Amino acid sequence: MAEGKVMNRWLVVAGGILIQLCLGAIYAWSAFTKKLTLDPYAFTMKQTQIIFSVGLLTFAVVMAMIAGNWQKRVGPRKVATVGGLVLGLGYVLAGLAGSSFVGILVGIGILGGAGIGLAYVCPIAALVKWFPDKKGMITGLAVAGFGFGALLWIMLTGGFKFGEWVNLTPGWNGLYGMGWSVNKVFILYGILFAVLVSLGSRVLVNPPEGWLPAGWTPHSTGATGAGHVSFTVGQMVRTYQYWILFMTFTVGALAGLMVIGIIKLFGMDSLKVSGVDAAQAMAITNTAMGLFYALLNGLGRIVWGTLSDRLGRKYSIVLMSLLQGIMMIAFYYIGGYEWGLYIGAAIIGFNFGGNFALFPAATADLFGNKTVGVNYPFVFLAYGIGGVVGPILGGTMGDRHAWMWAFIPAGIACLAASAWTLALKPVEAKAAPVL
Repeated sequence: MAEGKVMNRWLVVAGGILIQLCLGAIYAWSAFTKKLTLDPYAFTMKQTQIIFSVGLLTFAVVMAMIAGNWQKRVGPRKVATVGGLVLGLGYVLAGLAGSSFVGILVGIGILGGAGIGLAYVCPIAALVKWFPDKKGMITGLAVAGFGFGALLWIMLTGGFKFGEWVNLTPGWNGLYGMGWSVNKVFILYGILFAVLVSLGSRVLVNPPEGWLPAGWTPHSTGATGAGHVSFTVGQMVRTYQYWILFMTFTVGALAGLMVIGIIKLFGMDSLKVSGVDAAQAMAITNTAMGLFYALLNGLGRIVWGTLSDRLGRKYSIVLMSLLQGIMMIAFYYIGGYEWGLYIGAAIIGFNFGGNFALFPAATADLFGNKTVGVNYPFVFLAYGIGGVVGPILGGTMGDRHAWMWAFIPAGIACLAASAWTLALKPVEAKAAPVL
């Protein structure tokens, strides 16, 4: 079926980006970690990372076990709407929990993570069907909102100030500057998430059966082409290609999520050793995460996704993992200097963002476009594992002031992932279930 009187597919992109902007709030966790270590909360660094890790793990598990199949049965609109409501409820409940570690853990970690897990895959699953001609670019663009969302939600807490160079909100120091507590911010964010995700979900629909973009014909690549195969989850997990994707994504998530979780804590420690006073260190770490990491994280999703449409998914993943490994090791040594922190945050964020464009597109390439909404959540379980190991490793080493033993192992793991991804090849024709 050629392109006819169907909705403009770019409306689906707009709805997906709006949804992802809200889901990206989990990457704004660094805006809360330092305050949660102070009175009246007095959480340890490790406790702040446990909340973050539980949220990431719940996100991945709910996406794999519930969202993938559910959106396939009832469509992406309904599942994304429910996800937004659950996410919003979780933040509101965390705001009402006062200084209770368990209350914030349940609200942000369990309910918040579950809401993100329900909604996240829906834009990806729909847009791969609307844009079979631009899978890498469109998945990158859709999930770029996740990275840019972190920038938005972090800046709202402290004002839209970027170092000493730019202040977009002079005289306004964010919600914290207005005297808002962490709990009040949680409640406001919860309401906004529920409303905005519900709005974005209204245009989140699948194209008509058999629809193709005007003038585009699927590449004929034999039995292993994404347009010619349709793997079930059970068939996919029995291939070595799945396990290469899974292990590489685990390592990439471990590195990127560790930095998200501890960048403020690590930056404050390292800058203090370099003689930077506490107030200046706070401003520098806010800029490192709120501008350099979050902004480049969003851009990385678009750039790596678009690059992979030309370079190929395999070599894009190899290159991204290689650069990330080098930067993770270097970051430990340069993070005690203002521009070292900025440059490290920017490059790590840029590479980490690439995971979310490359892995769903690679899953579609290898195992089929039509089943990517069901299959990708099981690749995405790797993110949950990385989200537990990375931040908790970082928090544990931070409590012991032994940051080296967080960054160096993570960097070596990324280098190893780059090497083993070179073995990735298309699924052999005899193993591919042909449509």
